[in-house]
Amino acid sequence: MGTSLNLSDFRLHPQRTAVLGEVHARPFTRLSAPVGVLRFAFLNHGDEAAVDRRNFVEFCEKHGLVAPEVSAKHHQVAIGPIVLRWEQHSEFATFTWIWSNADSRARRFGEVGDELSALIRALPQAGHLLVAVKLEVEQTSAAVERAEQLFDRTSLAMVKVKSGPAVVASDFRADEEGFVRILVCNDGLSPGRLGALVQRVLEIETYRTLALLGLPAALELAPPVDRIGRRLVEVLAEMQGAEGLKVNNHLLDELTALAASLERGAAGSLFRFGASRAYNELVQSRLAVIEGGEIGGYPTWSSFLARRMTPAMRTCATMEDRQANLSIKLARAADLLRTRVDVELEEQNRDLLRSMNERTRLQLRLQSTVEGLSVAAIGYYVVSLFGYVAKGAHDYGLQVDPSLATGVFVPVAVGVIWIIIHNIRTRHLKNDNTPPARE
Repeated sequence: MGTSLNLSDFRLHPQRTAVLGEVHARPFTRLSAPVGVLRFAFLNHGDEAAVDRRNFVEFCEKHGLVAPEVSAKHHQVAIGPIVLRWEQHSEFATFTWIWSNADSRARRFGEVGDELSALIRALPQAGHLLVAVKLEVEQTSAAVERAEQLFDRTSLAMVKVKSGPAVVASDFRADEEGFVRILVCNDGLSPGRLGALVQRVLEIETYRTLALLGLPAALELAPPVDRIGRRLVEVLAEMQGAEGLKVNNHLLDELTALAASLERGAAGSLFRFGASRAYNELVQSRLAVIEGGEIGGYPTWSSFLARRMTPAMRTCATMEDRQANLSIKLARAADLLRTRVDVELEEQNRDLLRSMNERTRLQLRLQSTVEGLSVAAIGYYVVSLFGYVAKGAHDYGLQVDPSLATGVFVPVAVGVIWIIIHNIRTRHLKNDNTPPARE
């Protein structure tokens, strides 16, 4: 007899549901030509992302639609014939509007109706708009002729799709409204494959734009990095002839300031360069999935974008490497200079200790001299007192010669006084952890 096993009997990892659901995140939308698509991507961080999510929730509630869950990163709703697809990413959010475009031949490419325009304006965004794509899917086999009608031939790029009979074309230029236009000519793709193709094409344009955000950052950092590099060479040259603690301390302070300036720029660009590298890898992976064969006379998307993106990505990578290498060189120079400063400080301390020892030795000699005079003075005083005693005893009738008794008492008094003073001085020096002076 079989038994049922329930996973509730186990301690489930708190992230298990999220990890399993990630495989099904952002599913493809099944599409049938002809269809029009608008894609907007807004950069948002922190509070802006929260505001954009709240605006989307309010938009759904206002139109009687199901709002996304609190932890959801993807949500899709249908407003009559119009489908809105929302996706939340780490630093941006996308809003993709999809609508049937059955009469597209009678209208301008990607023309948006009044209803859709009103819906787009009713969904405000706190972030900055970065990506605006206008994509049109047409059911046609005359892809080349149609693309030549719509795009600038000098920058037109076309490619056959690997997954089936379809062609993707664009000149990657912004039209008079600011949209980058893309044409997908379908000649037999299934709705599932067409939906996957459209999403990947939109991702290529989205990630391509995001990847190029690193280029302005690299160009902005180039002048200060050049200045820091030149000044480092000058400081190293000055280090060779620098003498004295004051000069070396000044150079060390300047190196520290240069390192702080460099690290500030590197910390600010660390995320941007890393993100550009990741976005570029996503672009290349999407291109590898969709690209099939060439169309005679026109570059493929990979070759067209490589001529523009590869130099930009190399510029970002070069700037990142320059920052890292320059940081290492600044650290080495600072260590060398800090070692020199430490050695000079030790030499100063050694000279200071030597001077202090010399002064201490002089003080001990002076003290010994004073102690000798003190023994003589105290001895003279004590002997004088003893002489009065001896004279008094002689006058009293005792058989004592005052001069002889005083003379005999002199070495005894001086010796006793010297021993007492020596013991006192030795005890004081011992308490001060100072070795007694040699007599």
